[in-house]
Amino acid sequence: MRVKFTKMHGLGNDFVVLDAVTQDIDLTPGQARFLADRHFGVGCDQILVVEKTARPEADFRYRIFNADGGEVEQCGNGARCFVRFVHEKGLTAKRAIRVETKGGLIEPRLEDDGLVTVDMGVPRFEPSHVPFVAESDALVQPLRVGEETVEITALSMGNPHAVQVVASVDAAPVAAQGPLIENHPRFPQRVNAGFMQVVDRHAIRLRVFERGAGETLACGTGACAAVVAGIARGLLDSPVQVSTRGGELAIAWDGPGQPVRMTGPAVTVFDSEIDI
Repeated sequence: MRVKFTKMHGLGNDFVVLDAVTQDIDLTPGQARFLADRHFGVGCDQILVVEKTARPEADFRYRIFNADGGEVEQCGNGARCFVRFVHEKGLTAKRAIRVETKGGLIEPRLEDDGLVTVDMGVPRFEPSHVPFVAESDALVQPLRVGEETVEITALSMGNPHAVQVVASVDAAPVAAQGPLIENHPRFPQRVNAGFMQVVDRHAIRLRVFERGAGETLACGTGACAAVVAGIARGLLDSPVQVSTRGGELAIAWDGPGQPVRMTGPAVTVFDSEIDI
């Protein structure tokens, strides 16, 4: 099956985007792995599939497949690319859309300056929503990782995150701890592992080991989760500038019960076709 695709990225977190509105595409995990393969396929962190939705309150349905072929609930950098894609391809004339995802409705908006703002929804700390096997009701939980115990805050941004504060993201053991945290038995659906360095009350540096993809240059939901965790712990004040290895994101959160707002770039790299 030959399909048209678009290569895009948000701060170096890169995607293959498939239009399943005008093309007949039913992606299998094996096809997703092939597309994501940087040697034999196109190469990307995630595959994004644009579909029609049956929900009257939404404009599109948005499916996300990690590089390992697994389908996941949410992707923040992908959401920014999503709204740019459907606008550039003429699938909608709206600059702000409502999108159905496996993790709930999101609302990305293409700004006049070319950046994209996404209403990422309300973060959830309840262990059952992450999901996470908590040892107590505490916001900060101990987690045994290999031979040491780290302190994490677990929360959901429509997908699961475990955020820990580190002295330096440059020295953080992301490669060693990331896979252990991702596959920790206390996270039954695995988890995205965030390593956050607090610069000041309105700035952090961040690295994220993503579930099913490994460390990426940027993670939109990871940035949201880190800022929410930092504000909830009294370490940060909104808005917060998040510096990733791929660039900068602006995250705002007004507190419990309120949605998280993320603003950042979305870039189209090229269009092509491939036989999958």
